Amino acid sequence: MKLLLLLISAVLIAVASVVIFRSVTISSRQVQSIPANSIILDTKVLAGRLGMAVQFQTISYEDRARFNEAQFKGFQKFLEQAFPKVHAAMTKEIVGDYSLLYTWKGRDDKELPILLAAHMDVVPAESEAGSNWTYPPFQGQIADGFIWGRGTLDDKVSVLGILEAMEKLLQDGYAPSRTIYIAFGHDEEIGGQHGAAKIAALLNSRQVKLDYVLDEGLTITEGLVPNISKPVALVGIAEKGCLSIELSVESEGGHSMMPPKQTAIGILSSAISKLEQKQFPTRMEVPVRKMFETLSPEMPFGMKIVFANLWLFESLVKNKLASAPRTNALVRTTVAPTIFQAGVKENILATKARAIINYRLLPGDTINKVLLKVQKTVNDPRVKITVSAGFNSDPSNIADTGSKGYRTVEQAIRQVFPQALVAPGLVIAATDSRHYSAMTRNILHFSPIRLRSDDLRRIHGTDERISVEDYKNVVRFYAQLIGNEGTR
Repeated sequence: MKLLLLLISAVLIAVASVVIFRSVTISSRQVQSIPANSIILDTKVLAGRLGMAVQFQTISYEDRARFNEAQFKGFQKFLEQAFPKVHAAMTKEIVGDYSLLYTWKGRDDKELPILLAAHMDVVPAESEAGSNWTYPPFQGQIADGFIWGRGTLDDKVSVLGILEAMEKLLQDGYAPSRTIYIAFGHDEEIGGQHGAAKIAALLNSRQVKLDYVLDEGLTITEGLVPNISKPVALVGIAEKGCLSIELSVESEGGHSMMPPKQTAIGILSSAISKLEQKQFPTRMEVPVRKMFETLSPEMPFGMKIVFANLWLFESLVKNKLASAPRTNALVRTTVAPTIFQAGVKENILATKARAIINYRLLPGDTINKVLLKVQKTVNDPRVKITVSAGFNSDPSNIADTGSKGYRTVEQAIRQVFPQALVAPGLVIAATDSRHYSAMTRNILHFSPIRLRSDDLRRIHGTDERISVEDYKNVVRFYAQLIGNEGTR
């Protein structure tokens, strides 16, 4: 017994020594920032053009009959007039009637091209009297140091930011060493099937291979990463998958005064409850693990002990992340009932009940795996289970953080935002970039906008806005990134 206690003590001392040694000796993983290229920008002009872009109501509706062709065509015309050098120097193609593909030909045909992606469409916004917007969502108001309106965060900010950067670089005599594609989809908010998917099909038909793709996804956060006081720029290296499943139950109707033991609504509600109760297990996949490994050297010593030693504390970290909705999505495939339809009158039994369950798939899970789990969990022949119409996708590949593409984006961030810590991360939403997966494994997600805690609600929400100075830095980032690819 004494020998056993001695052995246990020795093991505990050894583990403690390893933990402390790793925590003390771990060094920063931030790349050295080098001076940014000098670029003079007119802040007032930049803000004015983004404000004008907001005024075009390029809205994507689930009901495609509401599509407003004139707004999209008008926006295309506005871009031509606002950026004459871009349209004179580059090849522009209209794809799928409304999406845009620009080609900036490089001098070196042997080097793989890159693709910068963004989308021109926005989600709807309440604009009628009595809504809570400080300024109307499609007015493009510039006030209080901000540009207000739908698209200022998602994602006209990137469309205009990229074009502003290219226009300025052309004015200054820059030319890229390798070809740069710029792809602006028009229906990202409803799946990108008629926009980015068709751009990707066109490039695939030309056998185009890419070094990397840079699309929207993650941002520079301030005060949102616990235990770190500096801004954190997260570069998404993977995107969760998306799957919507329809559950439906049919039963005899009749008067509510003589109900059966279980109604269609009751049966369906029970199935949904089972799915919510039997969650997918938590896992820490590569993007999240690398995020913590990269940021751990910047944490206070107490937190550094935990995050520099995930081999020991992973379960503790996963449990903590799973305790809040915002971080739970980082460590598991999530389930969210989003639509429930049944019944026509309070005293009539519903003959059919229908629900949509939306899953966001963690890397390592697949659509087939989720379907099997749903069938096993519901386990009720009265409930019909089908894959809902719309775009469903498996999780993306995981980009290589050692690749030239990741290092290029990382360096540009450090040049323009030298105070920011850069780390890889996981994108929990869906973007157009998944359509380009056949052309490269290295799809990166980064929007060079600063988000504070109260900004999260503005994305797809009320009072979407970006500060004039933050938008100037958006343009500076794209100019730096593209400028690093070329010569003057």
